[in-house]
Amino acid sequence: MIKQISLVIILNLLFINLSFAKDVNIQENIKLSFVCDLDKKIIKNSEYNYQTFLAKDLDDKNLDQFKIEAIKPKKLFIDGLSLFLSKSEKLTVKIVNKDVILFKAFDEEKNYSESAIVTRKSGELIHEITKNVKRENSEKYIFFYSCKKSEKKV
Repeated sequence: MIKQISLVIILNLLFINLSFAKDVNIQENIKLSFVCDLDKKIIKNSEYNYQTFLAKDLDDKNLDQFKIEAIKPKKLFIDGLSLFLSKSEKLTVKIVNKDVILFKAFDEEKNYSESAIVTRKSGELIHEITKNVKRENSEKYIFFYSCKKSEKKV
């Protein structure tokens, strides 16, 4: 449990540091397709306080077609992770390099956000959804996936 909370804190700090340093840093043209299996989900809301649920205990589905396309210097397209992230104009943080792909998006009111980090070598994907960002008791849903990729350079 402490390990998972530490991971969430580290990810949040990583997103904050990267977003302050440079919101857009696309170093490569890539076209990636993934098939991802859900491993677990962590929930923090009024009912659960960073409680972990294994995939076998959830109704959430695997990702059959998760696609990422990056075009230097500023374009990043996400498809298949969520409808919200599929709208590329919402992506405020876009980082693509040889090791990771990182992105974050907010709604217009800055009260809902989604972010994700994909480790290109291992295929690990962490997807975080935060609701009621402006409230003291915001809700977080953090999904952990294991992905298999087929990579194509553009």
